[in-house]
Formats: sequence, C-alpha cells, structure tokens
Amino acid sequence: MKLVSWNVNGLRACVGKNFNDTFAQLDADFFCLQETKMQAGQLDISFPGYESFWNYADKKGYSGTAIFTKHKPVSVSYGIGIDNHDHEGRVITLESEMFYLVCVYTPNSQDELRRLDYRMQWEDDFQAYIKSLDAKKPVIVCGDMNVAHNEIDIKNPKTNRMNAGFTDQEREKFTTFLGRGFVDTFRRLYPEQVTYSWWSYRFHARENNTGWRLDYFVVSERLMKCVADSKIHSEIMGSDHCPIELDLL
Repeated sequence: MKLVSWNVNGLRACVGKNFNDTFAQLDADFFCLQETKMQAGQLDISFPGYESFWNYADKKGYSGTAIFTKHKPVSVSYGIGIDNHDHEGRVITLESEMFYLVCVYTPNSQDELRRLDYRMQWEDDFQAYIKSLDAKKPVIVCGDMNVAHNEIDIKNPKTNRMNAGFTDQEREKFTTFLGRGFVDTFRRLYPEQVTYSWWSYRFHARENNTGWRLDYFVVSERLMKCVADSKIHSEIMGSDHCPIELDLL
C-alpha cells in the first residue's frame, strides 16, 4: 500500500504545473494534500477510482487540506474537535479497518514568532488528539508539520536557530510527540541521510538545495513492522514542497 503527502502551496496553481501527471505517476492508495488554498467549487478535480474529502479554511485562499483515497473509509472527521483550532481546514482524519490516517497542515509560527504561543497550544491539543486515536488503533500522521526536527533536517541550522520552524520550542514539541509512542519513519529508516522537502522560492534555494525537511510520515510505533519504505521525492516540482511517500507491507 502506498501513501503520498504533498503541500501543494495552492492546488489551483499546482494543477497548472502538471499536478495531474504527478498524481497519476505516483499512483497512491491515499494521496494527502496540504495548503490547498481554495474553497468548495473553485476547482473541478477528480480522478477515476478515487473518492476525495476536503477541509476548507473559513478564510479564503488560506490553508486547507484534502485526501484522495482508493479505499472507502470506515469514517471521516474534520478538525480535532476544538473550536479554536478548527476554522483553518488543517486536519482530516480517515479511519480504515487497520489504522487512522491523519492529514495535517501544522500552523506556522510566522515572522517574528508572532504565532508561536498559538503553535504551542496547537501542539499540545493535536498531540492529545492523536494519542486518543492511538488508544483505539494505530495512527499514520502525514503532512507539513512545519518543523525541522534536528540539525540534519535543515541546511543552515546555526543561522536559522529560533526562526519559525526551527525554534527550540517547536523542536522540543516534536521530540515530545515521538516520545509518546510515535516514529518519524524517514529518520528511523535513514538516520544519516540529508534530504529536504521544502525550499524557499528566494535566493535560488532549490537550485542550491538550501532546504528544510518539514514534511513527515509519523506512525504509531507498533506500525513500524509494516513500513517497507519512507521516501522524499525531491525531484518532483510543482510546489515549494515536494511529495513524500510511505510504503506499507
């Protein structure tokens, strides 16, 4: 079984950059999107054999998530059940027979860390939500989690320390998350590999591979025995992020 996650940074723009071809090429069982930046009715997109689920932000042209699936879910839910967090279209949860799949677009702490306090509250509430799911069946969390966890996950750790996405607080929250019984699949399989999933559009960052690893497949520890591979498709263009992939046995 193949799962793909991609922050498309505006799905309507990405469709104009060969999104449909990439979707067909990757041929995933589950294809999760973040930062769709659209509302219902703004784009007519569907693929044979897939059912789609969408969570739109109240604010137009902002945030948003979607999941395309070949497998009919047992249940679908949107958000994490906390009103303060559930107006930005950041979470979709699909329940299958074997696991919960959670597509997430984690809030950015923003310039001058003006949203860091909110981000810390989000982290606590989101982790509690995931832990509540994990008590029922294993969980797969995927998406743009807006943190480069360790120095290996960012090109210039010293100059970026305490910038949004690489603050001590955000990194510690991710460490706490993993410590609650979850695994960063890519780093578990490839502890020394330097591969990024996001590059700024400025300063020729992608051309120079000046990147950050912000996109993750995190799974319940007991699911690791089913993980065949975790990949980062840095060769695929169309967004400032690239798709990531999880292969299950």
